[in-house]
Amino acid sequence: MYDDDLTTLNPDLEFADPLDALGPIDEEQAPQYDPEAMLPLLTATDPQQRMLAARAFCEVEDSRAVAPLTALLTDRCPLVRVSAAYALGRNPHPSAVEALIAQLATDWNGYVRKGLVWALGNAHDGRSLLPLIEALRTDISAVRLWAASALAQMSQVSYASVIAAIPPLIEGLRRDSVPAVRSNCAWAVGQLCRELPSNVVYHTAIDALIESFAEEDDLGVREDARTALLKVGDTRGLQTIEEIEQDGFFF
Repeated sequence: MYDDDLTTLNPDLEFADPLDALGPIDEEQAPQYDPEAMLPLLTATDPQQRMLAARAFCEVEDSRAVAPLTALLTDRCPLVRVSAAYALGRNPHPSAVEALIAQLATDWNGYVRKGLVWALGNAHDGRSLLPLIEALRTDISAVRLWAASALAQMSQVSYASVIAAIPPLIEGLRRDSVPAVRSNCAWAVGQLCRELPSNVVYHTAIDALIESFAEEDDLGVREDARTALLKVGDTRGLQTIEEIEQDGFFF
């Protein structure tokens, strides 16, 4: 679907707080984090001012910023767009969800799409489910990684959303070509399992985590699957961990 315009995935960087991707602000140019001063700058003619104002709302929560930040999602400058996406992730609002989804479907810039996915996860809105699944299945590696994390937020939406999110996460856990993405899928599956009763979907998810722990070639992914099983506390998963470790097959 997209060229991998974020080059090689760096797991240490990608697992960090996504707001770190915006980088430091020079002290001389640092916004004052006063919403009264920052709000007018969101519509300034200078893109640098728009970007700095949007970045200020990555730290400040103010519902008045939602509408102008939503408008900035289509700004010509990608630095403004990515800043607006992260700011809307910090200031989630139902009115911004459709605009986030539309921009995710069309934006050519991988850094912007990564921010859009993060914001959609923080929105805790059922409308985000299908776009996040599509991003997990088709986008570049860094966006897929954060789509997996965002799908874990479906636990804050509804039981039906949790049920729908687990199969694509299991698919990513089993088939994604990038270990860091598989690791995030393992984490997300574990998070969602903790919200499920003992039903078919739950047992299928536990099976996938056990399979990953027992058969995954990448040790980091195996460790994340193990951690997910431990946090869920499933009896069968705990027994499998004990048996494999007693046999000396882990690490």
